[in-house]
Amino acid sequence: MVPSRQHLLLVGTLLFLVGVQFRLVESFTLNERSSRFVAAQLGDQATRQSLAWQGVPLRKVVEPPRWLGLALMSAGAVLTAKSLSLRGGQS
Repeated sequence: MVPSRQHLLLVGTLLFLVGVQFRLVESFTLNERSSRFVAAQLGDQATRQSLAWQGVPLRKVVEPPRWLGLALMSAGAVLTAKSLSLRGGQS
């Protein structure tokens, strides 16, 4: 399936906006349920065992790299420009 003009415009705009969000925010704090899921997927036994006897809710802080926002903004800008260069009826 070849993406149409509208699909490329939507994906490009969303990627650009997600990139802006990653540039504006320095870190994300996950809730307890998400933190437990990430710890289970990564096999982080030390974190799970230390919290089991303390009874403290797990709050994982995720700090995305600075370059990730720029990369997403660049990809979004390219896709948006590509969608604007396509003809309306063609893909």
